[in-house]
Amino acid sequence: MNFDKYKFTGESVRLGDIATKYNGKLDNDELDKRRDDAWEELADLQEKLYAENKQSLLIVLQAMDAAGKDSTIGKLTKNLNAQGCQIHSFKKPSKAELAQDFLWRIHAAAPASGGITIFNRSHYEDVLIVKVHGWKSPEKIAARYHHINNFESLLADRGTRVIKFMLHVSPDYQLERFKRRLDIPGKNWKFNPGDLDERQHWADYMAAFESAIEQCGSEKSPWYVVPAENRKFRDYMIASVIKDALQEMSPEYPVPEFDPAEFNSDSIK
Repeated sequence: MNFDKYKFTGESVRLGDIATKYNGKLDNDELDKRRDDAWEELADLQEKLYAENKQSLLIVLQAMDAAGKDSTIGKLTKNLNAQGCQIHSFKKPSKAELAQDFLWRIHAAAPASGGITIFNRSHYEDVLIVKVHGWKSPEKIAARYHHINNFESLLADRGTRVIKFMLHVSPDYQLERFKRRLDIPGKNWKFNPGDLDERQHWADYMAAFESAIEQCGSEKSPWYVVPAENRKFRDYMIASVIKDALQEMSPEYPVPEFDPAEFNSDSIK
């Protein structure tokens, strides 16, 4: 399946024109099959990436609260080797982090050669919530788009592929997930009353997302807007996009530093 209609590399985007739920021809059984096939290929490609130890992959997940970032990460990583995969969650900056530039804590978490790193929220918080609440001037926000592009270009130049996903949901879907967190005792801990206040800024957040996608999308580090209300489609799409990116990177097992022909399993002791 081609996901180009969800891919943005700097062109204009109107989130209101993009569906939040997949309503295509594939049924749930077919989505499951295609997702599982993509996961299997991902595992093989990750092993080659890790063994090669030359390139790396950064996956950025951004979304409104309760859109499914945690469950996306859980599904994606269950088929990856934990030795070559790191997850970083970026919350409110600490005092020490605020004393540095806004990309300082982000750069420190970028993947090393051979690794896959997933960001649960990211440097884009500094042009999303910061912009919505007016904590920085429009001039500062514009400068941050520029710094983000330079940062992601730097990563690309040193062999790190960057893929950014916005999990796209509706306000009604978010409210349904909030209610579920209250109705299920085991989910109560995930409910934050402050998230209800952020709902009042929904339109401003969508405008901020559109600006970030337009200003910071490129062929080297594209944005994908994922219809995330159907979780089976969400998981299939994300796994497929990442799999395709790794195939383009073409990682290879390294050539051994010895001649395997000189050895066989019966001769070694």
